[in-house]
Amino acid sequence: MIWMHPYYHPLFLQFIVYFNDNQDYFECHEVLEEYWKEQKNFSKDHPLTGYILMATGLYHWRRGNTAGASRTLTKAITRFHEMPVQFGDYLEEVAVDEIILQLEHCLTRIKSGEDFHAFPLPISPELQIEAEKFKPLLALLPKNSASVIHKHMQRDRSDILLQREEKKKGSR
Repeated sequence: MIWMHPYYHPLFLQFIVYFNDNQDYFECHEVLEEYWKEQKNFSKDHPLTGYILMATGLYHWRRGNTAGASRTLTKAITRFHEMPVQFGDYLEEVAVDEIILQLEHCLTRIKSGEDFHAFPLPISPELQIEAEKFKPLLALLPKNSASVIHKHMQRDRSDILLQREEKKKGSR
């Protein structure tokens, strides 16, 4: 395995499988957030945040939250456009320009009131081969099952709700 390239990290390879094989955008977000937080001096400008936002936006759209999807996918497009030069490795192995076109197409479909439409992550054949090795290790659910579409409702969210409430109190 090619460890020096950021896309060959096990968590990114898992992201590819979740994205392309069963469109489990919730798990895409989860594994990439974990990977992102492992980065030295991680920030919202890091290229991984574009992928996190993309997965989140697609999750919202499939669940019918078109306002949240539009807002989040627009942010993802901006992140992909602004991938800094120091993150040049993130411009290899994945066709970022194709992702931007796909996300723009998604926004057009959302504005037209069209139904959710998935697209495959455009990756190199080498990256696909490495990602395939993770398929047997992941518990993949059917891509259109309620368990995938409404996954956030299956976990304990009390800590998130508590943080939101504390944030509301602090802004008063």
